[in-house]
Amino acid sequence: MVKSIKWGLLLYAILGTLSIMLIGVFLGEGSIVGVIGCIVALIVIIGLGFTTKKKLREAGKL
Repeated sequence: MVKSIKWGLLLYAILGTLSIMLIGVFLGEGSIVGVIGCIVALIVIIGLGFTTKKKLREAGKL
């Protein structure tokens, strides 16, 4: 059985990974504002990903 790719969930995963990487970059640069911004973005992105996954599961599309 071949499952199709859920592009929206993949996008959330890529953006979450990018946010985690940027936290390290901003730590290296010494930018506290950048680190805080990336942490906030990460929380928002992961939250959106989980809510999207829940909606897809409830609709029977996952």
